[in-house]
Amino acid sequence: MEIRPATPADIPALCRLLDQLFAQEAEFTPDRTAQQRGLAAIIDDPAVGEILLAHEDGQILGMVNLLYTVSTALGTPVALLEDMVVDAAARGHGLGTQLLEAAIATAQSRGCRRITLLTDADNLDAQRFYARQGFARSPMIPLRRALDPQP
Repeated sequence: MEIRPATPADIPALCRLLDQLFAQEAEFTPDRTAQQRGLAAIIDDPAVGEILLAHEDGQILGMVNLLYTVSTALGTPVALLEDMVVDAAARGHGLGTQLLEAAIATAQSRGCRRITLLTDADNLDAQRFYARQGFARSPMIPLRRALDPQP
């Protein structure tokens, strides 16, 4: 398996993965046009964010969405990690951990000093998983992890 950046050609497969995520939300129906527009905007402007894919044998098995902002407290780039989606058929194979590690490495390479995970505060399993990965709770933001500064 390789983890690589998304391209415009990947948008239909990304939407399929997001459909799996949204299918868990009983009262939420995604706007496919807006979804594709948002994915295209991130892919087109790497200064805003990056979508990383777990890719194997021509199939996309997972994705993670990193957005970049500037911390007013630190005056340096901060990565916001939003959707981490793994194909239902690929769950339980360590894909989420590999995507998380790739996201952290990508954020570090961008000079980010902190990565903030935007996750569902009510999902205790997710909270425990990310706590094991070194993320900490904060009164201001859901979960965050300080990153070693680049030399």
